[in-house]
Amino acid sequence: MILTAMIIIAANKLQCRELTLDSAISVALSNNNDVRIAQLELDRANAAVKEAYGYAMPTLDFSTQFTHFIEKPQMPFPDFNALLNNATYGVLFKEKLVPQDNSKMMPMETKLQSFALANSYTATLQLQQVLFSSTVFKGISSAGVYQQLAREALVSKINTTISNVKKAFYGALLSQEVLKITKESLKNAEDNLASVRALYKQGMVAEFDAMRAEVQVENIRPLVLQMESNLETVLNNLKVVLGMPQEENIQLIGEIQFAKSNIADESDVIKQARENNPDLKTLKVKRDFDEALIDLDISTFYPTLAGFGSYSLSGSSDKFDFQNYRQAVVGLSLSINLFNGWRTTQKVEQGQINVMKTEESIAQLENFISAQVKSKLVELKKIESNIQAQDRNVELATKTFEIAQLRYKNGTGNQLEIENAEIALRQAKTNRLQSVYQYNTILFDINALIGKVEQKYLRIKINK
Repeated sequence: MILTAMIIIAANKLQCRELTLDSAISVALSNNNDVRIAQLELDRANAAVKEAYGYAMPTLDFSTQFTHFIEKPQMPFPDFNALLNNATYGVLFKEKLVPQDNSKMMPMETKLQSFALANSYTATLQLQQVLFSSTVFKGISSAGVYQQLAREALVSKINTTISNVKKAFYGALLSQEVLKITKESLKNAEDNLASVRALYKQGMVAEFDAMRAEVQVENIRPLVLQMESNLETVLNNLKVVLGMPQEENIQLIGEIQFAKSNIADESDVIKQARENNPDLKTLKVKRDFDEALIDLDISTFYPTLAGFGSYSLSGSSDKFDFQNYRQAVVGLSLSINLFNGWRTTQKVEQGQINVMKTEESIAQLENFISAQVKSKLVELKKIESNIQAQDRNVELATKTFEIAQLRYKNGTGNQLEIENAEIALRQAKTNRLQSVYQYNTILFDINALIGKVEQKYLRIKINK
């Protein structure tokens, strides 16, 4: 049983997937539904551009038809027999070739007659080319703007996804590092317990110190279990962000490190955000698209000129011995709408309202982004100064713990000093780690606001 358990544990470790921040971002971009939808929208926009160009290209159509009359159509028509008879006798009577006899004349009446042949066919080849159409030209332009809009929307989704992955990944690293600190704290307590027990056996310390050292170990042990549980929860949340199955085991490769940012002054960052923020750029392109739709509606006021040509082959027969004939036609067609109930005017007005609404949204988002940048920069500077103080605090806490251990071994300190020093050291490390995490997450937010997206991720999706 023990061997089986060891084999299972070893197999799970072998199946554990290692993730760096870069690989985690790649996984998320492949699995994220919003990014997939935005990518499909871009693919659709690319197809729309090709479709728009297709309206400016010539069209060639072929059609053919075969008809067989089961019962031929008839129509009333003067009786040919009576007409021919009367005309013949009329000439004979007039020329006095035969004596006048009105009984020879037949009454003139209509008779149902058929002039159609039982079988007929027609085959036609028709070519048409638009020579001038403002609607076609504006449609191509509008499709190009729509393609740009879809591209900016995809960049926005990629930007948001990368920011979310970085936060989730660093959150998991934070839990991983806190667990490591807690385990180090437990090891320090266990080492201290072993030292106290050795001194107790030699009669150098009281039993109370040994009991206190053991209590300290047992107090830290549940914290380790809690940190392990927290890490598992955070890793599961990271899997959700990455779109990975919950049953897959992952191991994070990386550390939370502090690197002072080289962010310029506030005005430069706000300027970058106003120029490069993906959501803002998407709105600006949407405004351009709304204006392009207005131009497309206005284009219906202009005429359309097209050239056409057709070639057809036809034939008819009662017994499939067709008499064939050909026909070829070329020409021009001009069409212009003179009145459509002011529908186009109303559509243009609606489009202008959409442009104004988008302008208001742009102004609102610009103000929001500016406020966000200012807030993040203030928070960033505050945490940066705290980290510098916490670096000093970790050094002091480390020295205090070492001195407390040394004083206790020399008999000038007590177990309470060691316990307090160890708690202070653990807290100092945790506080610094959390500050560095907050500092990095704020940097992620600022980079997202200014649209700082690595080009390699854009190439992966946009050029797909």
